[in-house]
Amino acid sequence: MLTPMFLVVGVLVAGALVASMTKVQNSAARLGLALAALVSLVAFFSAASVRFIGADSVGIVVKNVGSKSLDGSSYIATDGEKGVQADVLSPGWHLWYWPFIYDVEVVPLVEVPEGKVGLIETKDGLPLDEGQVFAPEWDRETFQRMLDARYFLTEGEGRKGQQVSVLTPGKYRLNTKLYTVTMEDQTEVPKASVAVLKSNFGEPPSITVAGNEDNARTVRLAEDGEKGIRAEPLPEGQYPINTRAFNVTIVSTADRIVRFTADRSGAAGAMSEEKPISVRTSDGFTFPVDVRVKFRIEPNDSPTLIAKVGDDKQNLQDNLTSAVRAIFRNNAESVKALDYVNQRSQQESQSLAMLRTEMATLGATVDAVFIGDIGDEESLGDLLTTQRDREIAVQEQITFQEQQRAAEQQKELSRTQQEAEEERRLATARYEVQIAEQDKEKRIIAANAEAESIQIQAEAQAEAFRQIADQIGAGNAALVELLKIVGETGINITPRVMVSGAGMTNGQGAGGGQMGSAETTALIGTMLDSMMDRSPDVEERRQRRQAEEDGAGEPTAAR
Repeated sequence: MLTPMFLVVGVLVAGALVASMTKVQNSAARLGLALAALVSLVAFFSAASVRFIGADSVGIVVKNVGSKSLDGSSYIATDGEKGVQADVLSPGWHLWYWPFIYDVEVVPLVEVPEGKVGLIETKDGLPLDEGQVFAPEWDRETFQRMLDARYFLTEGEGRKGQQVSVLTPGKYRLNTKLYTVTMEDQTEVPKASVAVLKSNFGEPPSITVAGNEDNARTVRLAEDGEKGIRAEPLPEGQYPINTRAFNVTIVSTADRIVRFTADRSGAAGAMSEEKPISVRTSDGFTFPVDVRVKFRIEPNDSPTLIAKVGDDKQNLQDNLTSAVRAIFRNNAESVKALDYVNQRSQQESQSLAMLRTEMATLGATVDAVFIGDIGDEESLGDLLTTQRDREIAVQEQITFQEQQRAAEQQKELSRTQQEAEEERRLATARYEVQIAEQDKEKRIIAANAEAESIQIQAEAQAEAFRQIADQIGAGNAALVELLKIVGETGINITPRVMVSGAGMTNGQGAGGGQMGSAETTALIGTMLDSMMDRSPDVEERRQRRQAEEDGAGEPTAAR
C-alpha cells in the first residue's frame, strides 16, 4: 500500500515544483526548481522500489514485466522470466522492486507444530516416473537444499506432485507458490506394538518369503526405496510418516488368548471369545471341548503376517479359528471318547505342535494350547459315570493290592527282625565261645605257669635239701624240715598219753599245768627216733644189720 503512495506523492511534488517555475522570472531559480522536481521524482520513485520483510515472514516475488516468458509446462521462473520467481525475499530491506514491474507478497513462515508432520506437494518440477504417484524420497544430505525452490527446479531435479519427504516440527522459509504443505498427526506406535509400512512408491519388492510344503504361498517384502510392504517394522515410538505415501498398520506384539468355550463370562483384555469346538470320536460320541489358545506376533514376523493376512485382528483370528477347529476335529477322529477324556495332556501337546506349524506360515507364534472341560452331562454323562465306576473299582483294587503289599512287607519285616535277633544271639554265642576259649587258654597258661613255678621251686628246694643233707646227713635234714613245718603251721604234736617219770599220766600234770620239760624231751626224742628209723640211711643200716643177723643164725654148712 505504501509503494503507490510514494509514487503519487513524488509526482505531486514534482508537478508542484514544475508549476512554480512559470511564476519565477530568474532563469537560475527556474533551473533550480526543475532540478528539485527531478530529484523529488527520483527519490519518491526509488522509495517506491523498497520492500521490507519481517523476521517471521517471507517475500514471494511476481515479475509482471519482462522480455522472457515461461514455457507452457513451467509455473515458477528460475531465469528471470515473467511470473512467480523461484527466489524469495528474506527478512530485511530490499531495493529495486519497482511497483507495477514486481509484485511482492509477504507471507508467514511455514510452521509445523509439535506432534504434527508437514506433507509436501509441489506445483512444478519434472514429471513423475511412469507408474509412480509419489516423488522419490529426498536424501538426508540434500533435504534442506530441496526446500529451496531454485535448487529444487534446477540441480535438484525435483518432481512435480506429492512428495514422500515430509517436514518435521519447526519453521521453514518456503516459496508457498511452489510448495503446498498440509499438516497431519505424526504416527504413534504404542507399547507392545510395531508399525508395518506399505510404501506406495519405488521399485518392485526384492525380498521373497516362501511358504512351507502345506502352504506354498509366497510373499514379497520391500526394502527402503522399494514399493510394497517393508520388511523392517517400526518399534514403539513416534514417527513423522507421510501417511499418503505409506499405509501404516499397527500390529500388537502382546500375548493374546482366544477362548473356544460356551462360557462367555469374564472375557477381558487380550482375551477374545469364539464358539466352542464340537468334536466327534471314532466310537461315535459327539461332545464340546473347551479350548484356549495363547499366541503372539513376533516383531520380525509382523510384515509377513500383514502380507498374508492383511491385519492382526479379525482376519488373523478367522485363520486361527479355522485352524484350531480343523486340528481338534481331525485329532478326535482317531481316538475313542473315553481315551480322549483320559489323554487330555497328549491332545494338548499334539494340537499345539500342529497348530504351531500351521500358524507359523502366517507369521503368528502359538505358545500354548489348553484344554478345559471336555463334554457335558448330556453328551458324555453315561460314559463318564461308567468311567467313574470303573475308576472306583480300579482304585479299590489298587487299595487292596497296596494293603496286601503292606502285609507282605510287614511279614517280610517280621522275618527280617527275627533273623536279625537270631543273628544277634548267634553272634553273642560266638562271642561267649570265644571268651570261654580265651578263658580256657588263660587258665591253661596260668596252670602251666604255676606248675612250672612249683617245679622250679621244688627243684630249688630239692637242691637246697640235698646240699643240707650232704652237710648234716639226710635224717637230720629231714628233721629240720619237719620242725620248720611244725613251727610254721602250728601243728599240735602233744600225745594223749605221755610218760612222766616212772608211770603214765595225762597230757597235763598233776597240778593241771603245762607239760614239763621232761615230757617234752621224751616226745621229741620219740619223734626223732621214729623219723630216724624211717630215714633212708637208717633203713639201709637196719636192713644190712638184719641181713647180718639172719646170716649168723644159719647153719654153718649153709654158709
